[in-house]
Amino acid sequence: MVKLPDHIIKFIRSFEEKGYEIYVVGGAVRNLLLEKPIDNWDFTTNATPEQIQALFPDAFYNNAYGTVTIPKDETIYEVTPYRKESDYTDSRHPDKIAWAKTVEEDLARRDFTINAIAYNGKKNIDPYDGKKHIKEKIIVAVGDPDKRFKEDALRLIRGVRFASQLGFLIEKKTNNSLIRNSQLIKNISWERIRDEFLKILGSDHPSEGVLFLHNTSLLKYILPEVEVCFEIPQKSPKRHHIYDVGTHLIMSLKHCPSTDPITRFATLIHDIGKAKTFHKDEKTELITFYNHEVAGTYQAQEIAKRFRLSNEQKEKLIRLVEHHQFTVSEEITDKAVRRFIKDVGKEYLQDMLDLRTGDRIGSGATPTSWRYELFKKRVVEVQKEPFTVKDLKIDGHDVMEVLKIKPSKQIGDILDELFDQVVEKKIENKREILLGQLINYK
Repeated sequence: MVKLPDHIIKFIRSFEEKGYEIYVVGGAVRNLLLEKPIDNWDFTTNATPEQIQALFPDAFYNNAYGTVTIPKDETIYEVTPYRKESDYTDSRHPDKIAWAKTVEEDLARRDFTINAIAYNGKKNIDPYDGKKHIKEKIIVAVGDPDKRFKEDALRLIRGVRFASQLGFLIEKKTNNSLIRNSQLIKNISWERIRDEFLKILGSDHPSEGVLFLHNTSLLKYILPEVEVCFEIPQKSPKRHHIYDVGTHLIMSLKHCPSTDPITRFATLIHDIGKAKTFHKDEKTELITFYNHEVAGTYQAQEIAKRFRLSNEQKEKLIRLVEHHQFTVSEEITDKAVRRFIKDVGKEYLQDMLDLRTGDRIGSGATPTSWRYELFKKRVVEVQKEPFTVKDLKIDGHDVMEVLKIKPSKQIGDILDELFDQVVEKKIENKREILLGQLINYK
C-alpha cells in the first residue's frame, strides 16, 4: 500500500494511543490507490461517538449514523463507528443501525469493492478484493449485488457514476443486477438522482456514463426523452446524419469540448424534440423534424423542473436547447449575427458554440468547416459593435447637457437615430464622435 500523509498518520495515532482501532475507508483509500486527489477523509473506528468527542472536544455529530465531524486546520475528518445495518424497506435508508464489533463487519455493508478497503498505514483490510478490482478497472458490488441494490437503490446510479468518473467497466454479474433492479431507481428522490447525474456529466467519460445508463435500463427512468430517441432514425436522402437520434446525442456529448455539466446536459438533450416531430415521406423516404427545437424546448423545461435544477441552471439549459438550430452561412448579415447573440445571450455564447461542435462531429461531419470558422470569427467581430442603445458611448444625460433640453421622448429618438448610424457603420461608436453629432440636432 502507499504511504499515508503525515497529518493522517498523526490523526490515526491519536486514536491508537488511547487503545482504539481506526482506519481510513471509502473513497479516500480508493483515490489513494489511484493516486487521485482526496477531498474528504473518512474513517471508521471501534470508538463510540462519545469516546471520539472525548478525544476531540471541538468535534460534533447530529445524525443517526453516529458520524462525528472533526475540523482539522482546513480539512474536515468524518469518523464513523463500525456499524452494521438491517433491512432497507424504503430502498434508501436502513431501518435500524447497530454498532459492529469488527472492521470486517463494517466493510460488508458497503456498496462496491473499490470502496470496501480499510487502511491504517500499517494494516490493509481488503476482504472483497477491492485493490485487485482497482487494478483491473472494474466496478464490482460487495457480496450479492441484488441485495446491495435493493438495500439502497441510489447505488444503481452511483455504480455508473464511479465507472464514468474512473473510466472503469462494470463487472458482468453487477451489470446484470443493475438491469434487473433498474426500476428501483424510482424510489430515489430527484435531488439525489440529479446530483449523481450531474457528476456523470462532469466526469472524464460522460458519454460512456450515459451509455451505461442506457445499457442498464436506468436511462428510461431518468431521461425517457433521450431513451426513446434510440428508436428514431435519421438517415435518409439529402440528410447528413449517419446515426439514429439517440446515438447522435451520445456522440454529440462525447465530442462536446465543454466540461460544464449543464452545457453537456444541453448537448445530450438538444435533439430530443425529434422524437415528437419525426415524419417520413413514404414516396421519397425523406425524414424531417420540422420545429423539433420548439418541441425540444418544452421538453427541456419539463426536464429542468423534474431534475430540480436551480434557476440559473434551468435558464442555461433551456436557452441552449431553444437556440441550437442556428444557421451558419457565409451570407449571414451582421444583423442576423446580432440577433443570434441576443437570443443566445453573451454569457452562453461559448457554450452554444461548444454544443454545435459536438453536434457537428456527433452527426458524422468533420470537426469544423470554413463556414463555421467564418461564423465564429463574425460572432467575435460583431460583439465589438453596440447591440442596443445602452451600448452607445453616450447616454441621455449627455444629450440633455449638450442640447440644453429637459427629459422628453426626443432624447430617446436622438439616441435611436445615432444607434442606427453606428450599426450601419456610418459613424463610429466613439464618445467624441457621438457628442459631435449632437450638434446636428440643435
